[in-house]
Amino acid sequence: MTDAIAPGLLPEGLADRLPPKAEASARLVREVLDTVAGHGYRRVMPALAEFEETLVARLQSAAAEDLLRAVDPVSQRTLAIRPDMTAQVGRIAATRMASTPRPLRLCYGGPVMKLRADQLRPERERMQVGAEIIGTDSVAAAVEIVNVAIEALQRAGVQGITIDFTLPDLVPTLAAGPMPLASSEVEAVQARLDAKDAGSLVELGEGARAYLGLIEATGPFHAAMERLEAFDTGPAQGALVDRIAALRAIAKPIGWDITLTLDPTERHGFEYQSWFGFSVFAEGFIGEIGRGGAYQVARPDGTSEPAMGFSLYPDPLIDAGFGAESARRLFLPLDHDPVRAAELRREGWVTVAALSRDDDPQVLGCEALLAGQDIRAL
Repeated sequence: MTDAIAPGLLPEGLADRLPPKAEASARLVREVLDTVAGHGYRRVMPALAEFEETLVARLQSAAAEDLLRAVDPVSQRTLAIRPDMTAQVGRIAATRMASTPRPLRLCYGGPVMKLRADQLRPERERMQVGAEIIGTDSVAAAVEIVNVAIEALQRAGVQGITIDFTLPDLVPTLAAGPMPLASSEVEAVQARLDAKDAGSLVELGEGARAYLGLIEATGPFHAAMERLEAFDTGPAQGALVDRIAALRAIAKPIGWDITLTLDPTERHGFEYQSWFGFSVFAEGFIGEIGRGGAYQVARPDGTSEPAMGFSLYPDPLIDAGFGAESARRLFLPLDHDPVRAAELRREGWVTVAALSRDDDPQVLGCEALLAGQDIRAL
């Protein structure tokens, strides 16, 4: 005999959003999507679940073990609930919108779910909202994506924003050029650079030791860029000239009120991205609230096309009160004038109509009531 589940109990890592946070969530997502729509991004709404093999084939940032699975009673095939929407947008772009002219700008917003939570984020279900440019991963595309992400967060009221730049394929690029490493060494060097473990890097040998300067090229953007430039004129032998120019071009239009940092060898979560990546942080929040960068979208014919995008995870912002709006609530008595009530709703009032003579406007959270044609404060 199994224990009865308590009424209202949800699985670990899942939670209901109640008023006013549910309204705040919808409002914040709408603010972000309205911002990116203003830059020409068109919304897509991918399916909540897909066939497992289709989703796994496209998931690059989220491993197969992140998938919550179920058997489809219709097809008898395994379905998986999406842990990330970026892969789905790539599928749509590469299949149903394959003939749409490029660059293709798409945006999206909706819930995603993982099988397990992590230490920083105990929730298994969270909101994801973002935008993608399919067909190019140019510097111009990076400039647009970074600045649209910043604009969307600022429009939602977020302040104290920090953007941390990274170059995800930096080590393989150098290892194949002026700073050779054996294929078996590349992953080990990347892992130690990601952990900023200089001691372990030195222990890997002379070839790995040459990469120590990349650990020093981390921190506030302008100082870190100077150290990266010094590294380029030294061990890298000028191989990073174009990357450095691109980073400066991306940073140039960003407002003075945005903090910029550089961590050129950061790899955690950027494993699927190519030459450029960035994380988004906000003052008062632990961990990142978004990330983005360049990547490749696989086509059905085995080729791929470049893309650039970002995803924001606004749940921590919502929990902190962002998106909240103090709406004016007006009580409508049973005999109210519906024409006048409609007029007041157009002016921004939220109206709460009485359903019986026992309804109490203050209990219902109203700050005023409609008396004839006039508004009377409570």
